[in-house]
Amino acid sequence: MAITPQDASTRAREICQLAPIVPVLVVHDVAHARPLAEALVAGGLPALEVTLRTPAALDVIAEMAKVKGGVVGAGTLITPEDVTRAVAAGAQFGVSPGATDTLLDAAEAAGLPMLPGAATASEAMRLLDRGYDMLKFFPAEASGGAPALKAIGAPLPQISFCPTGGVSPDNADSYLSLSNVVCAGGSWVAPAKLVEAGDWDGIRDLARAASQLAR
Repeated sequence: MAITPQDASTRAREICQLAPIVPVLVVHDVAHARPLAEALVAGGLPALEVTLRTPAALDVIAEMAKVKGGVVGAGTLITPEDVTRAVAAGAQFGVSPGATDTLLDAAEAAGLPMLPGAATASEAMRLLDRGYDMLKFFPAEASGGAPALKAIGAPLPQISFCPTGGVSPDNADSYLSLSNVVCAGGSWVAPAKLVEAGDWDGIRDLARAASQLAR
């Protein structure tokens, strides 16, 4: 069923409000999918972004979609084909590094709520003009970090963001304290070393600490 940009942003905002951090996941082995998702959800981070950067990504989404309490999305959506494959795998939302009309047309037609990326005021205004008011600020640190996002928010208070790209435990508070930030995306809660070792308790503990960050 198709979705409007306004409804897409409403749903994306609801997902972003589930926890202060959305794990950004690059998973190479589908065998890691379910225990990783279970650890993150148990730690208080239910919204999961699986990036389409590995051959296993779609199978990972399908496995994570089976985990109770999780809300699994597909990241790095760039083409309409990405949208089709993500929806077929069970993704409940999509995330893109930027935004094109072709991509948004496909997501709206497929009924996939999108968190489209913007790095400048002009990009944010263009998405707002289309009906999107919940955006991804990417790449956050390379685009000026929290000061830049605060500056964008001054003339555009009606737009909210999920900053991603360079967000870490050391700077997450600087983003989450901003009035135009709902959550932030971060990869530190699922470091490759712990995933490869199957240290799910360690990942759960990182997730629990991230879930306690103030917004």
